[in-house]
Amino acid sequence: METTEVHLNPVQNDKVRVAFHTLGCKLNFSETAQIAQEFSEEHYQRVNFDDLADVYVINTCSVTENADKRFKSLVSKILKKNSDAFVAAIGCYAQLQPEALASVEGVDLVLGASEKFNLTQYLEDLTKRSSSEIHSCEIDEVTDYKSSYSYGYRTRAFLKVQDGCDYKCSYCTIPLARGISRSDTLERVIEKANDIASKSIQEIVLTGVNIGDFGKGEYGLKQHKNTFLDLIQGLDDVIGIERIRISSIEPNLLKNEVIEFVAKSKRFVPHFHVPLQSGSDSVLKKMRRRYLSPLYEDRIKHIKKHMPNACIGVDVIVGFPGETEEDFLTTYRFLSDLDISYLHVFTYSERPNTEAINFDGVVPMEIRNKRSKLLRGLSLKKRHAFYTSQLGSVQTVLWEGENKNGYIHGFTSNYVKMRKVWNPNLVNTLQEVKLISIDSEGFAREG
Repeated sequence: METTEVHLNPVQNDKVRVAFHTLGCKLNFSETAQIAQEFSEEHYQRVNFDDLADVYVINTCSVTENADKRFKSLVSKILKKNSDAFVAAIGCYAQLQPEALASVEGVDLVLGASEKFNLTQYLEDLTKRSSSEIHSCEIDEVTDYKSSYSYGYRTRAFLKVQDGCDYKCSYCTIPLARGISRSDTLERVIEKANDIASKSIQEIVLTGVNIGDFGKGEYGLKQHKNTFLDLIQGLDDVIGIERIRISSIEPNLLKNEVIEFVAKSKRFVPHFHVPLQSGSDSVLKKMRRRYLSPLYEDRIKHIKKHMPNACIGVDVIVGFPGETEEDFLTTYRFLSDLDISYLHVFTYSERPNTEAINFDGVVPMEIRNKRSKLLRGLSLKKRHAFYTSQLGSVQTVLWEGENKNGYIHGFTSNYVKMRKVWNPNLVNTLQEVKLISIDSEGFAREG
């Protein structure tokens, strides 16, 4: 679970103090930033979430059970700090389960997928409520598109290019939370990228729900105006941005021509995150994924053919209903044999209103946890092997802006994480370094 904190100016007492916290994905972060911009400086003062505020806004996530628990913990923390604080819940979980959030003691306002972008209109009266107000439309009515991007101490900007999803994976609630696939216009994305470049930000991360579907349903229209390839070709010519990184992209949408363009581009880095979810074709079919393992393997090989030093991350779910021991071992062997760099391992979590919640073959939680632990161990081995393969090479590192226990951290273009003794002069700079070792905590070190 990522969080982004931004150091803010001292509170001005004549203004309403408002604090934001984001649960979940990079897309949520970009939207939180957009929503925060609607709070005029004339009437509101942004403060850090850990500071005393009059209004607390939590942008929620629905992907895992832990996100639900985290929300309740945050509300409890707020009330201990300020029992009179006005608490608003927005985001995916607010759209999917508004009554559940409204039932949490201390929550005053719950806004759904469209309403969250009009948050300030619901804050004229900040009196604590005896019961929560809920404003949430039917998800089928959510067809418009809202542009957004965010940036903070990470020296990277998360640029939203697409929202919603037309896929019907049997375990996923995102289409129910965000609606149909729709995206920004190419011209608007490039305009936003130029705006980001004007702020001296070095790297853009493209984000969305299903970014490979870019071009579909722009502003509610039903035709494709541009493709994902058009998008990256257009962004490659933006002046002032050194690096552009593609976030998670579906393997069936990661076309060979996209891979080949990234390999020779000026700004796109050799780093891909390609969800797999299972190496077992029978499980993939139950998940209603739009590919099978041979296509996935072909995509990975094509990346490595054109970019031998590319970093490749993989999402995988363990414990899906009906996943047998043999299915899991098939997944393990498949991942072990693939030339990938790290895994994001998710333990299957039953979500209301999904098809999979009614599937037979429920996997006991202790087995889910065991399988998760095995794959996390494999991920450590894969990451170490990838880092080791990069030793001796000269790489460009973008140093980030947070002091973590006396260290500054940064990433190479191909996503090798490095650290060195804190030096504020390095923040938001690109530096060529030679990788010579891996320290005891798994960070690459320079020569």
